[in-house]
Amino acid sequence: MATIITPSEVPEYVPGAVTASSDDLGWNGVWLRGYRYSALDVIVPPVRDFTIVSYCRGTTFMERQCEGAWAKTHCAPGDVSLLTRSQRSHWHWTEEIEVSHVYLSENLVSGICAEVTDRCIADVRLQDVLKSYDPIVTAAVAGITREAQQQALGGTLYAEAVAMQLTVHLLRKYASVTFREPSSKGRLSPAQVHRLTEYIDNRLQEQLNLETLAAVAGMGVWTFTRHFRASFGRTPHAYIIERRIDRARRLLVQSCLPIKEVASVCGFADQAHMTRVFQTHLHTTPAQLRA
Repeated sequence: MATIITPSEVPEYVPGAVTASSDDLGWNGVWLRGYRYSALDVIVPPVRDFTIVSYCRGTTFMERQCEGAWAKTHCAPGDVSLLTRSQRSHWHWTEEIEVSHVYLSENLVSGICAEVTDRCIADVRLQDVLKSYDPIVTAAVAGITREAQQQALGGTLYAEAVAMQLTVHLLRKYASVTFREPSSKGRLSPAQVHRLTEYIDNRLQEQLNLETLAAVAGMGVWTFTRHFRASFGRTPHAYIIERRIDRARRLLVQSCLPIKEVASVCGFADQAHMTRVFQTHLHTTPAQLRA
């Protein structure tokens, strides 16, 4: 199986001058690199993320082979190319060009797909598109590129919001989706319940958030929250608090750990936080329970 590379490794196989970059900007799920290329003939290993190439300057004859026969066309400013994740590709062009690459993570694309379809996603693939004239994609890539170059107020939020809109458009027009077997309507499947309970119990000492739990279930946040409540009869936050209380009770009774340490290993902010939670839910304090 071919080695899968990250977007940051692409220049090792496609050498060019960097014109824009979102490196170190802390964006989540989206990554931007602009390049100036001379004429090249290159083989690119499978890239981890979905790739969108927007042509910004220069016109060139373009050939690409992914699977099967070569595709051939002319690319000019306003055109875009798409490449699905984990897909080896062979590119050849004859003139100097400037392009912007936007990379979208599998977690972002699958999460949004699960959100808009309200179903569990097994796989998402982009169509093999060498050339498309799509003003929506071009405008989205241009907006993300500007944010990487200017780093204006709210740039991270803006770039991630544009990436989400771009993802929805790609799903509508260029994607094929494989769904997992559907579970009971509105509820998590037994496998999802098992993954979630195991994940939560193994990480009670950590700060768990909805985005992470939804990713474990393979769903979008809002769909996950609704299905979790239908399956567990409570919100994720309430369930996690219950699991922390249960573990703390056992440790207080069955171990000699200091109360402060019990609070830490069970994920409470501190001993005072654990005491407040105990008083609210058990009408007692950790010290009284231990005594």
